[in-house]
Amino acid sequence: MIPCLHARSHSPRDPLAEALGRPLSPDEGLTEYTVVAHWPGLDYYTLDDEQRTWTSVQWAEHLEDPYLEHPFSAGPDDDRRAILHLEIRLHPDDRELTGPEWAETAHRFARAAGIEVPGAAERGWRWIAVQAQPGRLDLIANLIHLDGTWRTPPADILRRLADEARRIEQDLNLVPAPAVRTAPTASAQLASVLSQLADEQSGPLATVRGLVGHMAHQFAGQAGTAGLEAAYRLELIAHRIRGIQQELGATASHVTAAPRPQAAVPTPPADRVSARPSLHERRFFAPG
Repeated sequence: MIPCLHARSHSPRDPLAEALGRPLSPDEGLTEYTVVAHWPGLDYYTLDDEQRTWTSVQWAEHLEDPYLEHPFSAGPDDDRRAILHLEIRLHPDDRELTGPEWAETAHRFARAAGIEVPGAAERGWRWIAVQAQPGRLDLIANLIHLDGTWRTPPADILRRLADEARRIEQDLNLVPAPAVRTAPTASAQLASVLSQLADEQSGPLATVRGLVGHMAHQFAGQAGTAGLEAAYRLELIAHRIRGIQQELGATASHVTAAPRPQAAVPTPPADRVSARPSLHERRFFAPG
């Protein structure tokens, strides 16, 4: 069993479509055989006579609701990427799990990720678990709590997910997955942070650069030399911020790039005259 934590996103629509393996539909209802688990608070949230079979679009809207209910809730550094997407895959040689086994697996991973707290069903975070493709389970959650606070995943979430995967393998008699494939490296995690900072569309520095550019435009419209000089200075600042974003992106690419193998030093051709080379003619291969 291999858990993979995707980079957080602003919307649950793409993760849900990826989990289903098809585009979202306003007409196709997702039954309990597809949405095999969800946050326990949903039972308190919905009315007894309310429709329980929702379409994929309705499930996406349900996960998006915290954005609308708490428009100012944000994580560290004003991060609004609240959608967490956890993908779990079985080993190719594993048996197919039953519906209750998938549901129990989903709740266990939700607790390991810190988005489900036992005993706080009606005060938790919205999440659903989708089992639409063979040997695969997708857990999609919104990190904005029902009270508007932001849920920051545990710092050791990758280790927790890997440990829980090992326990589930033992409990369900599944094929153990290689430990090296359970989670990204520390360098990959740092590179992900750098990539978010370098994002020129929705990253935090992009927001700063946009505000600086807007102020430059406002000053440029004012009469007088002082306004033009301020606009010029602000344009230079925006240009430097863009350069910083590009440097951060290049650094992230460098960190995640596979190291190049060290080339061996070629050995000069042996002396064809002497059958045994002298001490000065001997060469050794550099370690590869």
